Amino acid sequence: MSITTFPLMKTRVILLMAYLLGSLALTAQPSNTSTLSKKTLQDKIKGGWAGQTIGVTFGGPYEFRFNGTYIQDYQPLEWHKGYVKEVMDSFPGLYDDLYMDLTFVDVMERHGLDAPADSFAQAFAHAGYVLWHANQAARYNILNGLRPPASGHWQHNMHADCIDYQIEADYAGLMSPGMPNAASQISHKIGHIMNYGNGWYGGVYVGAMYSLAFVSNDMQRIVRDALRVIPAHTQFHRCMTDVIRWHQQFPDDWHRTWFELQKKWSSDISCPSAVFDPLNIDATINCAYVIMGLLYGNGDYAKTLEISTRAGQDADCNPSTAGGILGTMLGYDKIPQKWKDGLAGSEDINFKYTSISLNKAYDISYRHALENIKRHGGREQGDKVVLPLQIPEPVAFEESFPGLLPIHKKEFYVNGNDISLSFEGNGFVLSGHAAKKREVADHVIIATVSIDGQVTDTIRMPTNYLVRKDEICHRLDLPAGKHLIKVQVINPHPDYELRTGYYVTFRRK
Repeated sequence: MSITTFPLMKTRVILLMAYLLGSLALTAQPSNTSTLSKKTLQDKIKGGWAGQTIGVTFGGPYEFRFNGTYIQDYQPLEWHKGYVKEVMDSFPGLYDDLYMDLTFVDVMERHGLDAPADSFAQAFAHAGYVLWHANQAARYNILNGLRPPASGHWQHNMHADCIDYQIEADYAGLMSPGMPNAASQISHKIGHIMNYGNGWYGGVYVGAMYSLAFVSNDMQRIVRDALRVIPAHTQFHRCMTDVIRWHQQFPDDWHRTWFELQKKWSSDISCPSAVFDPLNIDATINCAYVIMGLLYGNGDYAKTLEISTRAGQDADCNPSTAGGILGTMLGYDKIPQKWKDGLAGSEDINFKYTSISLNKAYDISYRHALENIKRHGGREQGDKVVLPLQIPEPVAFEESFPGLLPIHKKEFYVNGNDISLSFEGNGFVLSGHAAKKREVADHVIIATVSIDGQVTDTIRMPTNYLVRKDEICHRLDLPAGKHLIKVQVINPHPDYELRTGYYVTFRRK
């Protein structure tokens, strides 16, 4: 070998190695697109909306009736033909999972996908439906001048970790097929209207599972891969990881996983009504029941709904979420006929408080999905749609109520215009409401709140239940020690008064 030929051969070897490495890299990388027929895309979107409607109807009779326990396997659960229409006619308020989603869908339909957060906030704050927990606290905040994201932040919303946005995030995933990060972007804008931290993570995770259900038929993979949108060191991620691990450890016994969840994750430490109570409306444990149903159901529609319902707590919302995700994976056509029979006569009925029926939701979401796909680099191609697949990326770290633990909950009944409360700790929440003493018109009681002799806030307490304030006041960042709280009504009227129920005190770990 001559000295002159060596560099040339060396160069050829390097180029060959580079080619081989490049080829390996190309074959190792997943495809960055996926193609669905338009018919399949429509069918999956339809399956998502129908699935959650079936699920919430199925679980409706058991909502918060089994707290800290599960529904025994021998107890039959109701389902029959035309069941959804019956419930729509007799108890339309059950469908908050749907009409809350549709509020946001309607805003996008009227104002476009780029509508600002305040458009969504105003729409739901002024809607005619009754709200609870994080949603109601956010409604009050918005109507009294506190805009998102502050309206959902734990410093202004004692229910920031509750389940609310988790049951409302389906639309974000249904309009983001194969694009979990696009779903997260939508949830960042809308989910912070009412939630923060774990409460927001629940919606982000649900949106990602819906998104991936368009492009995978492996439910275990959907549950696992979607979790990548949640920061790994969060409580929410740790809980879902436990469920995945316990499912692997006890693959034939969901009851065992339920007991493990009960031992480790069953404490609701922030929602005032759930503190030291079997009730748990926290997003984390309820989402754990959702994925428990999805994992142990393993693509079986009946088994998935049964497990997510029998787990208890929010036993209508959890099968609604599970049923929607599985319905998206299967598509409407493959949902077993028994379950679709329950929809008979209901799909053209507008959900109460909306002008949108299931059939309208199918069409609107399909159009929104096409627009969202194109925004992220996808395209229509004849009778097919090319989806720009996204690798799930973690959203920002958030934590509600950092370092705080409830230490005391006490009944505290005071009716009147002057309320005094003393406690020791770093924070408190005082439950209560504005009340009428007799049948008179609605009124807004205005009061000042003083902490340790200093006026810290002026509050408005409406007697109207739709726009009520469920907690008279709270403060969670006080120095350790004894504190005196005084609430003084400044527009007293003989027909109205404040009524308290209990208070909870907190300390830092």
